[in-house]
Amino acid sequence: MENNNEVLIQINDSKMPVMATPGAAGYDLCASEAVTIKSGEFEKVPTGIRISMPMGLEAQVRPRSGLAAKYGVTILNAPGTIDSDYRGEICVILINHGKKDFIIEPGMRIAQMVFAKVTQVEFKEVKKLDETSRGEGGFGSTGVK
Repeated sequence: MENNNEVLIQINDSKMPVMATPGAAGYDLCASEAVTIKSGEFEKVPTGIRISMPMGLEAQVRPRSGLAAKYGVTILNAPGTIDSDYRGEICVILINHGKKDFIIEPGMRIAQMVFAKVTQVEFKEVKKLDETSRGEGGFGSTGVK
């Protein structure tokens, strides 16, 4: 029987993704090469890994809170999605909102990868949707109390 949680990994000049603590939700991704991100700019940072995961899973690439809090560095398209049929190198698009250039060294933890189940749906076109008390309100319409 196939293991639906088995993820195959190819590592090229990088580190195996690991959970920092037993209760962590994500696996740390490390940079595989040195990259400098100038203040106010963004760069695609390679991790040196490729994965193969079963259909029905996705990997989400999320920011590391320490990089954001200490340096203003986060992921531009957070969370980034890795589809189950993607076989290319995992890269992370980091943006530097800080005031100083940010230097990434090989082996530095730059993001975390969280796995989630994917639900496929079937769309059914209708003329009108059901009504709710919220209706069309969005973008802060429920207010802050």
